[in-house]
Amino acid sequence: MARCEQVHTPVDTVVSRMRALDSALPRRDGIAVFNRVYLTVTTEADQRIDAGLLADARAAVTLNVVFAERYLAAVEAVSEGHRPPACWRPLFQFRHHPGVRPLQFALAGINAHIGHDLALAVVDTCRTLDCEPAWLEDEFEQVGDLLAALEERIREDLMPGPDLLQLADPLTHLAGAWSLDRARDAAWTTARALWALRGLPDVAEEFAARLDMAVGFAGRMLLTPLPG
Repeated sequence: MARCEQVHTPVDTVVSRMRALDSALPRRDGIAVFNRVYLTVTTEADQRIDAGLLADARAAVTLNVVFAERYLAAVEAVSEGHRPPACWRPLFQFRHHPGVRPLQFALAGINAHIGHDLALAVVDTCRTLDCEPAWLEDEFEQVGDLLAALEERIREDLMPGPDLLQLADPLTHLAGAWSLDRARDAAWTTARALWALRGLPDVAEEFAARLDMAVGFAGRMLLTPLPG
């Protein structure tokens, strides 16, 4: 099978849309917090692609754009008065809650995007490029590595420090209960399962719907309001 040849909208287009959101949203808005995180990741991915650092730039562009468009579609749905996917609803519902801290917003957005959107983006990319998920494994790992590096910086910037009072902070325990590595591994397994189910669309649709709800439930837990 030929390696992917077609490319969707360039990555710099979705970067521009995220920058527009960054300019329009209040800094403390939960969507703005996640958007800044994701903008950093997508900008870095774009720079790697432009620098020719990826073995299959076309596959990387397509996956990154299809992936980003799922988040942007959720934002657009809410702006038009529609309900976003269940995985995103907690973040939109709690985006202005004074008891939710910036780290929680960032992790809830990453949870929705990795736990649900990434698996579906792999499947959409395979359909677009007529390739098996295995052909996209390198690109999947590159996206995951960028997010892992960014998550580490986010935790360093937004987590409480190591002194005894801060170790007792419930945020420390809440954030420690979620793992990007586990979410990324689950997303890859889910993408492969959905691809295997493509000949059974009713089953695949139900599987995806249950995934959406489960990821949304985890997001709601991450957004538990905490004392100041």
